[in-house]
Amino acid sequence: MALDPRYKAVGFDMDGTFMNTKIDYVKLANVVFDELIEVGVPEYAIVRTEGTVGELESGVDWLIRNGRGEDARSLRRKVSGRSTTVEMEYADQSKPFEGAAEVVRALKERGYRTGILTRGGHAYAEFILKKSNVRDLFDVIVARDDFPDEEAKPSPKAMVNFGNLLGVRPEEILFLGDHRADWLTARDSGAGFFGVLTGGYRLVDWNMADPRIKVIDGVASLMKMIE
Repeated sequence: MALDPRYKAVGFDMDGTFMNTKIDYVKLANVVFDELIEVGVPEYAIVRTEGTVGELESGVDWLIRNGRGEDARSLRRKVSGRSTTVEMEYADQSKPFEGAAEVVRALKERGYRTGILTRGGHAYAEFILKKSNVRDLFDVIVARDDFPDEEAKPSPKAMVNFGNLLGVRPEEILFLGDHRADWLTARDSGAGFFGVLTGGYRLVDWNMADPRIKVIDGVASLMKMIE
């Protein structure tokens, strides 16, 4: 199967998709929870079953509903900074998944624009990509702190910002990711999407999200579609 000719760019989530990384997600979730409690969000309003993104958004929603929009904006900035510190703890252990860099090189040889769209911090993304000597493979990086936090994944605005920097429309982008948030960003912006199995989601998880999602083993599986 070849790639749809409408695609002019291919984007990748970073952790669990392009890069094999180690992040203490329990500590990350606790950072979010602690900051929500500190700013006065009641524990009953915090959703702790949908990862750090769902946890943060539940707290932000409560603040906004209670007329504390400025506190919500301040909270996002503080959580983002502390999250980058957690992400950097094991950054030295990161490396691209086998065959992933070769796929991006092949895409660029065929004229595709390429980029990373991540919920991670920009400093963290730059560090691990440069450490593995793959930063130059990507035309752009869009991280959670490059735009207002409410425009980060799973917001479709993340894909719009990504496309603007790449010089293409969202519907001209094929995006690969390992989590439901990646799929939501692509789906709601009109971008194409492939789910991968190298991160947290298994085939059953993708099928539960939407059985129509195209699922591949990993980024390396893209090679046979562009040869």
